[in-house]
Amino acid sequence: MAHEFLVKDIAFQAGLSIATVDRVLNARPGVRKQTDLRVHAAIRELEKQQSGVEIQGRKFGIDVIMEAPDRFTDAVRDAFESESLTFLPTIFRSRFHFAESMRPQDIVQLLDRVRLRGTDGVVLKAPDVPEISAAVARLEQSGIAVITLVTDLPNAPRTAYAGADNRAAGETAAYLIGERFSGQPAMVLATLSSSRFRGEEEREIGFRRTLRNRYPSIGIVEISEGLGRDDATGALTAEALSNNPGINAVYSIGGGNRAVLAAFAAANRACSVFVAHDLDAGNLEFLRNGQIHFILHHDLKADVRTAFRAILGKRSAPTGQGVARLSAVEVITPYNIPASGR
Repeated sequence: MAHEFLVKDIAFQAGLSIATVDRVLNARPGVRKQTDLRVHAAIRELEKQQSGVEIQGRKFGIDVIMEAPDRFTDAVRDAFESESLTFLPTIFRSRFHFAESMRPQDIVQLLDRVRLRGTDGVVLKAPDVPEISAAVARLEQSGIAVITLVTDLPNAPRTAYAGADNRAAGETAAYLIGERFSGQPAMVLATLSSSRFRGEEEREIGFRRTLRNRYPSIGIVEISEGLGRDDATGALTAEALSNNPGINAVYSIGGGNRAVLAAFAAANRACSVFVAHDLDAGNLEFLRNGQIHFILHHDLKADVRTAFRAILGKRSAPTGQGVARLSAVEVITPYNIPASGR
């Protein structure tokens, strides 16, 4: 593959040694297919980042590590690629490490590899478990900024949290659903992708507390550990509907909305109000056709800009850490869809 990049830049982007990249580029024997694919993917990523960008400024290489469904990581990738252009002449080159499901020990190993290899910053969406917090501490002790994105690790010494006020989001969902039923009895299906994510836990806490205090006639049935995947989330929803004939509303905390709606349709059950998160293409389709009634949205691009600024700030003030920068939660209906979602 023809390219104009230094071997060291390709190696940095791919997370491989210079010697390994050199073997791939010169078609030497003994290279695994997976390694070859990583090198060529790194070159394509560098080409995308350089497209239309000829201004030479300070360069930062960062690692974006996320356990999340593809529909969300696609939006994250787009946000990082678009917002990096707003920081020119400073250049952010992002390496993406995405998986729909990752064991905590795998995330720890990845964080440690990134730390030993070197990076200018880590943006992380991961479960709030002690071993991951310890890996974050090792990164910070090495002078590497860690910014938690969307879901926080409050017990870890991260540089910053960039994301929505998740407890306020849950309280808003409770208000929307509670006012819809106007004091009438109802039963809400609350769907979490996993109880390991602090952000989802905060949403659920805010939701439960507000229903309990303001709308005590509304009950909750909770499902979890579908990981936002359609197959697992759909099966959990079908089981909940079978066991709870009174369910007539949904607060989707962790996604998998296509599967949730399909389970309602298969059970021939009506959903009086459906509140979801995130303005992805699927949710916008459901909002427009009336299957989802409200989407709780926050500006992911603003969160990415916060992450970039936190990485820059770490360079100028290495001891500063622990900041939470919360983005506002917006209630989106079919009548106020942001221009970016149209």
